[in-house]
Parts: sequence; C-alpha cells; structure tokens
Amino acid sequence: MSDIVVVFHSGYGHTQRLAQAVADGAQAQLLPIDADGNLPPGGWEVIAAARAIIFGAPTYMGGPSWQFKKFADASSKPWYVQAWKDKLFAGFTNSAAMNGDKFATIQYFWTLAMQHGGLWVGLGVLPSNDKAATRNSPNFVGGYAGALATSPTDASSSEMAKGDLETARALGERVAAAAAKIAR
Repeated sequence: MSDIVVVFHSGYGHTQRLAQAVADGAQAQLLPIDADGNLPPGGWEVIAAARAIIFGAPTYMGGPSWQFKKFADASSKPWYVQAWKDKLFAGFTNSAAMNGDKFATIQYFWTLAMQHGGLWVGLGVLPSNDKAATRNSPNFVGGYAGALATSPTDASSSEMAKGDLETARALGERVAAAAAKIAR
C-alpha cells in the first residue's frame, strides 16, 4: 500500500482520469469521494496513514464540487487533533473553460492543507507558453500551485488533452520525490 493518497471527487470522469494520472506519477492510492460526498469504508484510516495527501475536484462555479467540500468539512475531526500536521499536500482540478476560475479551487485546497498544518507541494513545471505550444503540451493551462486541466463541456473524459494528463502525472512524481526527500 502506498503512503501517498489521492483524495478526489469526479463528476463526469474527467477529474477521475486526472486522479489516475497523478496516482500513476506518485505510485499513490486512489481514494474517491462518492456522489454523496462520502469516502469509501476505511478511507479516513487510509488518509491518517499517508505521508502525502493530494486533493482533486472539478471546479464548479468558482470552487470545488460540493462533494469535495463535504469531505473538507468532515476533516474537522482530524484537524482538531492535528492528525494531518506536517503531511505533504498538493492539488489538481479541471473545468470546461481555459481559466474557469481553477485557481480558486487550488487556493481552497491550499487553505485546507494549511489549516491542517500541512506542507504544500506546487507543480514545478514551467508553462508551455511559446508559439510552438499546443493543447497537448505539458502545463499548457499554465498552473504553478497545482495541476490544471481543461475539458470542453462536449468532450468525454477519453478526449482529454494529453498535456493535461502529462501535467497531472508530473505533479504526482513531484509529490513522490518530495516525500522521499523528507523521509531521509
């Protein structure tokens, strides 16, 4: 079992694909939040045992999905005893528009991590911002604080940009590398 966990909610499958890419990069365990905002049985114990927690949710109306917010509110029990203090944290999100207020979701994740006394790991990938860049270039959306993805409203999760998935994988790899350095 991995000591890195990806806690995520996905409404239409796009964020789930990102979560899988992050988990592949970090060799992490996936922990999905269901449609009612609940973790699977044993989920809280998995998070408690993890050294790193990576948050993921779609950006809806300028913030994470309500299902993720329900999980965040329920995390007040471990917060009260500082159970997640000094764990590593990171985050990723997806929305339909190129901007889509994704940074507000990443900021929400960061604030939640800081409230828990955590240590934030940013993306560490320069944006693809030259004329040769395409939608399939890594970090085309240009995030720094976390992995950002864009999926048009009429695109299925199988049509996601390869660059977004590569960026998510890179985030997972960076969290795993940071966790290894801290473990020394």
